[in-house]
Amino acid sequence: MNIPFLILFAGLALAVIVLIVQNARLSELIRSQRDDARVRDTNAAAGEEARRSSLDAAVRSLEEKLRVYDTLLREWEKDRAQKFGQLANELQGASQATLRLQETTQTLASTLSNNKLRGQWGERMAEDIIRYAGLLENVNYRKQVAQVSSGTRPDFIFLLPDEHVVNMDVKFPLNNYLVMVNAANPAERDAAEKEFFKNVRARVKELRGREYINPAENTLDFVLLFIPNEQVFGFIQEKGPEIMDEALKDKVVLCSPFTLYAVLSVIRQAHEHFRFEKDIRKILGHIDIFAKHFETFKGRFIEFGEIIGKLQAKYSDLRDTSFKNLDTKIRHIEEHKSGVPGSSLTEE
Repeated sequence: MNIPFLILFAGLALAVIVLIVQNARLSELIRSQRDDARVRDTNAAAGEEARRSSLDAAVRSLEEKLRVYDTLLREWEKDRAQKFGQLANELQGASQATLRLQETTQTLASTLSNNKLRGQWGERMAEDIIRYAGLLENVNYRKQVAQVSSGTRPDFIFLLPDEHVVNMDVKFPLNNYLVMVNAANPAERDAAEKEFFKNVRARVKELRGREYINPAENTLDFVLLFIPNEQVFGFIQEKGPEIMDEALKDKVVLCSPFTLYAVLSVIRQAHEHFRFEKDIRKILGHIDIFAKHFETFKGRFIEFGEIIGKLQAKYSDLRDTSFKNLDTKIRHIEEHKSGVPGSSLTEE
């Protein structure tokens, strides 16, 4: 073999070796890249699985919260429907109550505008207050009974201790007061107010002239005038306090429903205290009689004790003497019957 051929063969061999080495390096590089890609794919799959798990957990949590919210919404809806139903019922009840109140107001307004009906309404209110105060008809008061000496007829006569009475009238002028309340302008209201106070003064003087204060009937030195409305009574106190003083000078006491209840309570207490006082006096009289009878009984009881003492002495003497003698005689008889007479027989 010639040298050039060897050189060429060596070059070819070296080139083949270099090619093999490069190919091996390339294969290793490709394998390394494939492993890296597989690792990246594995990591990516693991990350994707982790993200999927996290997403599933978030979805489950969201679903659970949605179920909770749905339950709450359903409960709120149910509670809202129930409350709206109650509110509707309450509104309906309030509407019915308003209608009844309106009807009552209209009836009351109609009643107050009629003198006769207003008087009956005032008497009914007075009777209710009297009943609440615990007074009984024909026991604590009488109604619409004419006075013997004067012939006047008070609406109510209240019975007091020691046969005394106090009279009360319930009729009261309210026409101009209603006109004043419903006045369309200040001038009309002021005019109605002046007329109302004139009516009040005239009613007080009229009542004073009816001889409701009459010593022959054992009345107290004043008469009651019942005003069946607290608002009217308060208006008189606020706007016309001098009328109260004028009425007191005329021996007329103006009473509202509240003050009338207080006055009647005092009357009832006075009547009960007087009755208790009379009962106590009767009890004390019975105690005195009992004490006298007890003294008589005590003397007779002592005398009876002395008689018993004398009987006891007689009994003791009879027992100790007569019984002893009789026992001795019986013993002697028994000794003779047995044929063995005792020495006691010879001793006698």
